[in-house]
Amino acid sequence: MATYLIARGIGVWGLNNSVGWAFDITNFVFWIGIGHAGTLISAILLLFRQKWRTSINRSAEAMTIFAVMCAGLFPLLHMGRPWDAFFIFPYFPNQHGPLWVNFRSPLVWDVFAISTYFTISLVFWYLGLVPDLASMRDRAVGKIKKLVFGTLSLGWNGSHRTWARYEIVSLILAGLATPLVLSVHSIVSMDFATSLLPGWHTTIFPPYFVAGAIYSGFGMVLMLLILTRQTMNLHRYITVRHLDSMAKVLLLTGSIVGFAYATEFFSAWYGGNLYERYHFINRATGPYAWCFYLMVLCNVLTPQLYWFKKVRNHVGLLFITSILVNVGMWFERFVIIVVSLHRAFLPSGWGMFYPTLVDVGILVGSFGLFFTLFLLFIRFLPMVAMWEVKGVVTEQSGHGHGDGGHHAG
Repeated sequence: MATYLIARGIGVWGLNNSVGWAFDITNFVFWIGIGHAGTLISAILLLFRQKWRTSINRSAEAMTIFAVMCAGLFPLLHMGRPWDAFFIFPYFPNQHGPLWVNFRSPLVWDVFAISTYFTISLVFWYLGLVPDLASMRDRAVGKIKKLVFGTLSLGWNGSHRTWARYEIVSLILAGLATPLVLSVHSIVSMDFATSLLPGWHTTIFPPYFVAGAIYSGFGMVLMLLILTRQTMNLHRYITVRHLDSMAKVLLLTGSIVGFAYATEFFSAWYGGNLYERYHFINRATGPYAWCFYLMVLCNVLTPQLYWFKKVRNHVGLLFITSILVNVGMWFERFVIIVVSLHRAFLPSGWGMFYPTLVDVGILVGSFGLFFTLFLLFIRFLPMVAMWEVKGVVTEQSGHGHGDGGHHAG
């Protein structure tokens, strides 16, 4: 589908004069949001010394990288001419002197947000893999495997000095990654908040988008962990306690998202702007009202089930609700983008958006790419940070680190 789109141009999408952003930007914001849970689990929970992150952080970090890779495709496709993508970077080697980008363009903001977030997330994920790669190097049989894992493990020897430096670097990277959880999706929200369009021009967007990103990201992590837990017999490592803790985070962030929805409607009513008032009335009663109510059902009502411990400890219900969370968050981005655009200031410019097969195909294809990358990850690399799990077990037993690196499974 992507090849067909590049060959034929973005006219094969369902875009029109009213709706210039649709599935492409919706998917971009959705996948960027999915990537936030990995950094939250890796960095923030590490800084707060939360031990329950140990069995799930590796998968969450990998999910972050794959989600950001999927997100990075959509600005390129949205440009219509992906072969000219280098123009969104400062371009020095040309005969007329340096060619600077337009820093007022949201497209440039997204590029810096994606590249920075991807780089930090990749380094953090790889750093966490090093002790386990050293263990795989020591257990490798073939020469090629020994060479590959030996190169990737960076000469890890498991000494106390190595562990001390490793933990310092981990804390430094966690400190760098933590502001990114807040800043990246805040920058993405500025794509909309800096315009004057009703439904977009609001100061609540940065915290609202960050809470929604963590919410959707944890929903995806929960879904993936339940699948891998059941299919790969990881019940000893990914316990009901882990799932319970993640459900509590979903309850918190889902409640924040629900409060943001209510605040939007209250601000539109209290502010007295007729265009804003009409937009939110149209959101709840217009032709896309079904999208709005599906969004409220999935994002506001569904997480309230997590108040009950029986729901939080029921794996089947957690799996179903995690899927509903991601469905709701995708429709939230659709409502923010498409519903705001299809009826702007002048009735003469109103128009409905109808997705084409190419729109739907690229949406489905992005999920296919994401799950393919995740399956390759769990096939070739350890999806549970065994050195961290063993470290927690040893700590609880009242012993020290031992000899370090070679205790990773």
